[in-house]
Amino acid sequence: MPTLTIDGTEVTVEAGCTVLQACEEAGVEIPRFCYHDRLSIAGNCRMCLVEMEKAPKPIASCAMPVGEGMVIRTDTAAVRKARQGAMEFLLINHPLDCPICDQGGECDLQDQALAFGRDASRYVENKRAVKEKNLGPLIRTMMTRCIHCTRCVRFATEIAGVEELGATYRGEDTEIGTYVEAALTSEMSGNLVDVCPVGALTSRPYAFTARPWELRKTESIDVHDAVGCNIRVDSRGAEVMRVLPRLHEDVNEEWLGDRSRHAVDGLRRQRLDRPYLRVDGKLRPATWDQAFAAIASRMDGLAGERLAAIAGDMVDAETMLAMKDLMTALGSPNIDCRQDGAKLGGRHRGGYLFNTSIAGIEEADAILLVGCNPRWEATLINARIRKRWLAGGLSIGLIGPRVDLTYGYRYLGAGPATLAEVAGGDNDFAGLLQAAEKPMIIVGAGALSRPDGAAVLHLARRIAEATGMNGGDWNGFNVLHGAASRVGGLDLGFLPGEGGRDTAGILAGAGRGEIDLVWLLAADELDMGQFGDAFVVYQGHHGDAGAHRADVILPGAAYTEKDGTWVNTEGRAQQGRRATDPPGEARQDWAILRAFSDVIGQTLPYDNLAALRARMAELAPSFGRLDEVAPGEMGSFGVEGEVDATPFASPLGDYYLANAICRASSVMAECSRLYLAAGEGTGTDG
Repeated sequence: MPTLTIDGTEVTVEAGCTVLQACEEAGVEIPRFCYHDRLSIAGNCRMCLVEMEKAPKPIASCAMPVGEGMVIRTDTAAVRKARQGAMEFLLINHPLDCPICDQGGECDLQDQALAFGRDASRYVENKRAVKEKNLGPLIRTMMTRCIHCTRCVRFATEIAGVEELGATYRGEDTEIGTYVEAALTSEMSGNLVDVCPVGALTSRPYAFTARPWELRKTESIDVHDAVGCNIRVDSRGAEVMRVLPRLHEDVNEEWLGDRSRHAVDGLRRQRLDRPYLRVDGKLRPATWDQAFAAIASRMDGLAGERLAAIAGDMVDAETMLAMKDLMTALGSPNIDCRQDGAKLGGRHRGGYLFNTSIAGIEEADAILLVGCNPRWEATLINARIRKRWLAGGLSIGLIGPRVDLTYGYRYLGAGPATLAEVAGGDNDFAGLLQAAEKPMIIVGAGALSRPDGAAVLHLARRIAEATGMNGGDWNGFNVLHGAASRVGGLDLGFLPGEGGRDTAGILAGAGRGEIDLVWLLAADELDMGQFGDAFVVYQGHHGDAGAHRADVILPGAAYTEKDGTWVNTEGRAQQGRRATDPPGEARQDWAILRAFSDVIGQTLPYDNLAALRARMAELAPSFGRLDEVAPGEMGSFGVEGEVDATPFASPLGDYYLANAICRASSVMAECSRLYLAAGEGTGTDG
């Protein structure tokens, strides 16, 4: 480990790091525009100049590796003059439109021009103007502001995996843009706004709506998928204005998918803001007392086996526990959190977790993807796989639909027959897994949400056992969930009790008249026509499919409007916080169930969130260890049996319209129209 002297202080750093990184470790701030921790080094902006002893001129600290005995000075007259000169050049063509720029107030160029620039410009020539680029419905461009740091180019190429941005022309005529005018085809394009240090790339949906100092900032958790990305919700009054990523190295690093970032306008549209009752075939406004009375009247005299409840994909753990306790008190074993019918049990936690952990992907040297499209189902997990693939030495095999995953893979086959070949050692990829030191298998909902899903799960487990994936401190067996509520529901046992019905059984029973009342907790991804004459209670936040079928609607809170706990696909419990209040008469979901339990004389044993969370921790200790990943026991899971020859199908037909919030979003509707019509994400393997 080399030792160098920075401004008179000796610092020892890891070999291979740059002078800029060494200065950061020493607590010295170095200005930069082109440098970014997660991108390759470009050395374009020259703002990071420092003096190095025996060097004839200032050096770019971002591109200079540290060496033993280096003497670095960061605040000399020569350094200040060099930085001021670099800033002058950067501002030569930059327009003076800070008052109308959406980046104003959180702009690196503003901050560093004040701290490190001159107080006047000596440039008197005409400024150049650059034509705006069409990067799609999510990115607004003002390319005259561009300082050519190439962060956006490197992000698109290295992180997002779409080589669609680059520099054209030369010298003063240099422009950043797409080579052929077209929208960026990436589910991570919104991150370009975050990496841009000036206002050249800003959020199109957010344009001219708010200033950063007007917003209340709330740290929360994203629920559009099961990754559990850490987010910051920026709100003004009762309205969510934008969602930004928060740094969490083990989950989402500092990135966020476009659906999670830009579906926020869906939180304002098609909202359920008061209870409704169906009278003479039409839904009519009602009071809470009237809605509760109607449900209680319909429940009166019903045996427990004629009641059922299904939890949707975005429900918090507190609500599922309250619903489970209520159904238990009513004597009903018919509950299920597997809206898609995934054949997963809750007995052995290792059988339904992403056991490797998301960060553990970076240690793998062989990955088998089964029935999943991580680019759509878990965008940030797909980015982590690409990061590992770029490092080299990784073999990836895919069984399922042939899709563009932004990295190269071997296409092994379409369905269970290929999986059985790998399990039996008849496919040469089994040998690659066997030879790997840290192999992984990732099984998605496309393989598990089938009638033969339990048999497919058993085959995947056989592969894990045969190739030594579960040895020592490494567990390479992974289930990729798409629903934010799924792992929390499995942990709490929101599953059919003894003699109970699963989702398919509830639907079939309702259609045959064997189930009289079904309570849907924001469950919209079902065939509502199968409920027959059953009385349907829909508790949720949007007027989506479930609300259209409901006989009673109870308005709940969206994820930004309540304090809740969600468990991500790797089993990490995280808490989201309320950023705004629910609209109108809507209430937090667990409180609705607690209030209804009073009406029917089955009062739930908790009056506040703390008591409810204490009960959660009793049932599942993982809820008492927030932001920790505990190893799950493997045990026995899956069922040996025949598998269908039908190829695996993707569980997600449209990335941009995946849930009720997205379907209410005009921004997501535009993205779906633009990108899905062009066939994005349906390419071939690399």
